[in-house]
Formats: sequence, structure tokens, C-alpha cells
Amino acid sequence: MVRMSGPFRVLWLTTASANLGDGVVLTALPLIALAAGASAAEVALVATVATVAWPFVGLHAGWVVDRVSVGRLLLAANMMRAGALALLTWAIVADVTALPAVFAAALVYGVAETVVDTAITASVPRLVTAPLLTGANSRLEATANTLNAFAGPPLAGALVSVSATLAAATGSALYAVTALGCVFLLRTLRRRSQREPRKPSTDQGRVRDGLVFLWRHPVLRPLTAFTATMNLVWSAWLAVFVVYAVDPGPLALSPVGYGWLIAAMSIGGIAAAILIPKLRRIVSVPTLLFADLVGTVLLVLPAAIGAPLWAIASGIVLAGAGSSVWRILVAVIRQEQTPGALLGRVYSASRVISWGALPVGSALAAVLANWTGVQSVLTTSSILAVGTAASFPLLRMRTRIASMNTPESA
Repeated sequence: MVRMSGPFRVLWLTTASANLGDGVVLTALPLIALAAGASAAEVALVATVATVAWPFVGLHAGWVVDRVSVGRLLLAANMMRAGALALLTWAIVADVTALPAVFAAALVYGVAETVVDTAITASVPRLVTAPLLTGANSRLEATANTLNAFAGPPLAGALVSVSATLAAATGSALYAVTALGCVFLLRTLRRRSQREPRKPSTDQGRVRDGLVFLWRHPVLRPLTAFTATMNLVWSAWLAVFVVYAVDPGPLALSPVGYGWLIAAMSIGGIAAAILIPKLRRIVSVPTLLFADLVGTVLLVLPAAIGAPLWAIASGIVLAGAGSSVWRILVAVIRQEQTPGALLGRVYSASRVISWGALPVGSALAAVLANWTGVQSVLTTSSILAVGTAASFPLLRMRTRIASMNTPESA
């Protein structure tokens, strides 16, 4: 295994507690809402609020990331998240109406996440050389899967089972620890002198530059469109699956059991993140990307047809593997195809489109669940997933991706 640079290792370690905090918070918030008596539509709305920031502030987050120190941005964003969860903790303890406090915490989390996610991704090519991009992105992805997707959900389920207050307080504490780590990251990056000179220009034009570059790129544009379509499926599924899975839903799981079921996704994700550098040497990139589209079908279809728990869990594991493969490969393609000075804005532009689909998917799921029930959401999502997977082999983009020379080592 190739040794990464010191600044990258500091960034990697700093994100660990934030990933665990994300896993706890994203699982705990809908569970807290459900415990507070929220309807299926209101539970789905929590996911909408947590992701709605991307289409509204995502482009500007990229503009900021291209101009401000990564350490400063991560410090400020994690302090925001720690404060929001601390206020939610107070609201629960003070017996204030819990549901509005959950929505407020989800909104602050989402706004901060636009900055955190963009800053981390844009900083990777500045901290490692091009041949190490897949290895660096794989390590970040494996850490996210281990702490965010594997450890976080069952921990959140256990904490909520004990006390909603404890769950919210734990999320706040984890982000506070991350903020402390960002202080050390800021010092490390200053010593490395990674910050590039900032050239004055009109803000409006600069904000649009990333979106224009993305739209004109023959590979990044369709990849972003596919990501957005899959995110519609994933967000709709996740928005209602808690209602389907937790008692009195069909699977009749406890909150702890639900947390473990969601955590199963990370088993495939961790394995994929570890193996992807080797897989790239023996399997074509288009084939690996197509495998994720199939994984998305396996995520939603088992529940839609009323499959048993083992089949649903297996689909979740395979979907987790495919999702990691897609994120790593698309991140490397984007980092190699985008000029460094534009990377923050191009990344945020792609997120505005692809993650902008998340609140749309969860909002549509909320409406559909309210009108016709959870099962119709799962069925509709399955149809969309199958159609998306079927269209991928027909695109010329696959040939362009296969012809790219992206040597990697891990």
C-alpha cells in the first residue's frame, strides 16, 4: 500500500469522527421523528429537508471552496452542525415540540454538508499526485462506509432506543470532536502552503464557471445525469424504508434492528472500496459503473415485491458495494478531467444536479406515500431503477470512459 502525504493523512483522520456523526445523525433524525408521532409523509420530509440545501447553495459552496482554506471551512461547518444538534438536544430535554426541532437540525446539517463534502473532495488532488487518486478516494470511501454506514446506523438505533436526547447529544459531541481536529488540519495545511492565490473577479461569473464546464464535458455531464436519476431512487427508498422496516411495518424490526439493516449496506461498500484499485486493473470502468446500476435495482426491488428479510438485506449489501464503486470512479474521473482551479465549482455543480435530486425523490416519496402508501413508492422506484440500468449500455459515453487513460495505484 502506497504511503500518502502527511496533509492527506491528517484530512483523512479528521473526517473520521464527522463520518460517524453523519451516520448517527442521518439515522437518528427520522427515528426521533417517528418516535415523536410523525406520519410516513413527515418522516420522508426529514430526508427532504436534510438534502434541500444542495440545489439552493451548492454552487456557491463550490465557489467558496475554490477560495477559502479547507481547514477553515471544515472547522466552521462542523461547529455549525455541533451547535444544531446541541439545540435539538435542548429541545428534547425541555419538552419542546420535537418535530420542528428535528427539521431545523436536518436543515443546518444539510447546509453544512454542502461545504464539507465539496471541500474534502476538491482538496484530494491538491494533497496527492494523480497516480494516487484512486487510492486516496478509496480510503476516504472506506472510512465513510465503516463509520458512516456501518457503525453509525446501529449506534443511532441503540441510542434512540435508550433516549432521543442521548442520540442528539452524541451527534453534537462527534461534530465537536471533528471541529477540534480541524484546528490541527488547519495548521498542517498552512505549513504545506496548499492554498492557491486568489484572483479577483466578478462573483456571479465565477459561480457559473463550474456549471458551464460540466455541461460541456461529454463524460461528466451524462455521469451526473445518471447519478441524479439513481439518487431519485435511493432517496425515495430511504425516505419510506424506515416505515416499511420498523414495527409495525412489514419487516417488524426494532430501531436497533433497522440500524443494523441499514449498516449492512456498508459491508459491500467497505469491500468495494478496498478492492476497487485492483478491480480497475482487470475490469473496465464502464462495466464497474454498470454494476452499480444493477445494485440500485437490487436495493429497491426486493422490498417492492415483498421479498423476505434475507433477500432485502442481500440487495442492500450489493447496492452498498455498487454505490462505493460509482462514487470512487466518478470522483477520479472528475478530478482528472477538471482543471484544479475549477474543481470545487465543478464538483458542487455536479452535486447541485445529482444531490438536488435527493430532496425531489424524498418529497415525491412523501406525496406518493401519503396518497397511495409506502408500497407504491417502492414499486415506482424499482421501475425507474430498471429503466436507468437498461439505458446505460446504449450510450456512447461508455466508449469515451473506456478510452480514458487513468493509471492508478493503491
